Amino acid sequence: MAKVESFTLDHTKVKAPYVRLITVETGKKGDKIANYDLRLVQPNENAIPTAGLHTIEHLLAGLLRDQLAGVIDCSPFGCRTGFHLITWSEYSTTEVAQALKVALTKIRDEIQWDDVQGTTIESCGNYRDHSLFSAKEWCKKILDEGISDQPFTRHTV
Repeated sequence: MAKVESFTLDHTKVKAPYVRLITVETGKKGDKIANYDLRLVQPNENAIPTAGLHTIEHLLAGLLRDQLAGVIDCSPFGCRTGFHLITWSEYSTTEVAQALKVALTKIRDEIQWDDVQGTTIESCGNYRDHSLFSAKEWCKKILDEGISDQPFTRHTV
């Protein structure tokens, strides 16, 4: 079985919340995609409940696209500690951390239920499992801790 880089990361040494560049892959035609670790909570110490994480996921899907050109996908980790962000081309971790900070600030301060996309039976595979209240509370906690552009040292943006 192929080694997955994320599973070689020592989760006991990272200091969340942070943004980390996992890899940049080059396709057969020279196109590049970058994969980022958007770690919102400290691994093995906390996990965002599924309803709040699900709502953050739906909101980040649009909010990060508003700030970063070429967002392909933003998907939650199964461990519920953060997200993979996949983009065309590469951004610095500082640029991604700043975009994440803006997005989480909007969730905390501005977003209302009507702003959350994909919350109907037709548009979501688990539409009942959302909580804007939880999403806002977790965004407040994450922003209060500060988002670092480095995984092993705290360098907040």
